[in-house]
Amino acid sequence: MKVRALEDILGSSREVKGENWTSRRLIVAEDHMGCSVHDTLIRGGTETKMWYKHHLESVYCIEGEGEVITLSDQSVWPIRENTLYALDQHDEHVLRAFTDMRMICVFNPPLHGDEKHDADGTYPMRP
Repeated sequence: MKVRALEDILGSSREVKGENWTSRRLIVAEDHMGCSVHDTLIRGGTETKMWYKHHLESVYCIEGEGEVITLSDQSVWPIRENTLYALDQHDEHVLRAFTDMRMICVFNPPLHGDEKHDADGTYPMRP
């Protein structure tokens, strides 16, 4: 059994910050759950390009408003509270946050916990 409170993650190595986001990684690869679970904050007024070449991601918005643009076809998907989007095709995309957003993100395979996006917006694949 694993029980973790967000307050235990804050200020630890599992709280990872990027230019437009802060990811609090509640479950990571070393927890042996087959996925990683993140409580992520996105700063309002920002755009973040991402492309998870090696991971699938599901994102559930619990606060805020924005949109996801899939770059392959320029489709625009409105995202607001109680909306989930799943990047099931390793979609290269941009997340545009109109307001501060709070998301619950699930990655498969799981992240190790210290990853940051590279120049392509990708997390590296690690054993």
